[in-house]
Amino acid sequence: MLLAKVYLSFHHSVLDDTGAGEDNDSLNAAMHHLKAAANVVSGGPLSRLRASLHWVTDAHQHSHATELEAYATSMQLLDAYMSTTASVSSRHNIMKDFPSTLVVEAASCAIRSGDVYHAVELLEQGRTIIWTQMTRLRTPLDSLQNRSDHTAALMKKFRNLSSLLDKPPANYPEAAPRVYVEAEETRYRCLVKDWNRTVEEIWKIESLSCFLLPPLFSDLQDAARDGPIIVLIASKSSCHAIIIPYNQPPTSIQLPTNFGKLVRLVLTLQGAIKKDASPKKNQTALIKALRELWHDVVRPVVENLGGFTRRGSQIWWCPTSLFSFLPLHAAGEYRANGESLSQQYISSYTPSLTALTRARRSHDRSLSVSFAAIGQNRPAGASFTLGGVEPELDMVLSLLPPPPTVFSTKVTSVDATKSRALCALRDNTWLHFACHGAQKFPEPFKSAFLMRDHPLSLLDITQMDLSQHQFAFISACETAVGDPTTPDEVIHLAAGLQFAGVKSVVGTLWKVNDSTMQRLVEAFYKNLCGDSTMNPKRAARALHRAVQSLACDKDMPLDQRIVFMHIGV
Repeated sequence: MLLAKVYLSFHHSVLDDTGAGEDNDSLNAAMHHLKAAANVVSGGPLSRLRASLHWVTDAHQHSHATELEAYATSMQLLDAYMSTTASVSSRHNIMKDFPSTLVVEAASCAIRSGDVYHAVELLEQGRTIIWTQMTRLRTPLDSLQNRSDHTAALMKKFRNLSSLLDKPPANYPEAAPRVYVEAEETRYRCLVKDWNRTVEEIWKIESLSCFLLPPLFSDLQDAARDGPIIVLIASKSSCHAIIIPYNQPPTSIQLPTNFGKLVRLVLTLQGAIKKDASPKKNQTALIKALRELWHDVVRPVVENLGGFTRRGSQIWWCPTSLFSFLPLHAAGEYRANGESLSQQYISSYTPSLTALTRARRSHDRSLSVSFAAIGQNRPAGASFTLGGVEPELDMVLSLLPPPPTVFSTKVTSVDATKSRALCALRDNTWLHFACHGAQKFPEPFKSAFLMRDHPLSLLDITQMDLSQHQFAFISACETAVGDPTTPDEVIHLAAGLQFAGVKSVVGTLWKVNDSTMQRLVEAFYKNLCGDSTMNPKRAARALHRAVQSLACDKDMPLDQRIVFMHIGV
């Protein structure tokens, strides 16, 4: 690192009589030493990561040829450093210590280099790292079955170590002696080393050399099997959309907006949502923002979608950075005979391509469905009662097909405790939550559904295996809103359910009133199971039709008509 600083000083000076900025030999030497610093294994993952970030900064500042390599190295080292950290809260704090735009700047760099494939790979490697760390410890090793005794032993060792790593570390009180905390940290680091050595042994097995490594574009593209995915990249360098179709090359589109304009658009939308509608329900500020969203972001994408999918079909948005806080599905002109996205396509979202691929892997073809309606109208410590909870749950249950198609249960009122809700969540593959949702931005894993005694937190959900679960409707406020400080980690209740294994999830972007929720839920379930069948792949279309039916009601404020979003298959 010191050598790199010296060479950069030479580059910025006239000591070698070539003039500032003309000494490429010194600049190349500086980049060489920054790269070397990032690859000194004995330096430890944190020092190496910091060195790689210096490399990124200097390579970008000088438009050096190693810039993309520097970004790729930083992605790998950030992932490695995160894997040495025991708790999800610690991982989240780590993410806040590093540039929040690192991954999108890396993807933007790849696009400028003309490599759209690598841009997608970098995004997938550098986003949702916390979720990736969790799912990595639960990776099924079915592909290792029925092989040699050595392979079977490796499989058992990997599962045992993954299980130990997946358990939360011992939670010592603040007053506990430092020696206990250090012992726990040492134990965890030893487990990580054993886990890494086991993975390296697995890599030596024929056909498993790519086990757990970041997926290639050819693997990621499989996520678009049922419809194109649009990845939106908001970096300070440029803003792009990448359309990823199935079995066709991706298409990159430079959007007619920039980072500063997007910041202002997000703030404008958030302010417009908080304002009450005028007596005529106009919500002028919101309409103006949605028009800008249409013209600057969504319409350029729609104009290029015709070659990949027909009108009326389902598309998936995978937003990054600032795009994560925009209601893309609601973009439109909002004037007589004006265009809008909802007229042309059915919008779904996915936090990552890997999450969508994983959700597509298995589909429950059983003849019967186990459905739990979980509600809490008066959570612990609340001075209010949610009057719409009981009627909503009763209505949902009345709209479901009768046994043997659906076997349903209701957990509500005094019975809806944290433990009972967890049991219902574990034992039923279809879920409907009707309760108060609490979004905790400083500590997003403490975001929770509020139950009668204790909150059912996002952290509680992440520690469950919901890989057989098909669908969840979250009838609560702000359940699909991420943390602004780490937008690309996508940490909220709706995403948490999907990463835990639920195939299809409906959530909300902001506060929703009881009357809107009641009417939307009724229209949704009538569309979803009106023919007495249950299929999670129909959730997006059912939500789309339900929202369209609400749009006909001119007395309903616009912000309430666009509050719902669908995530997953």
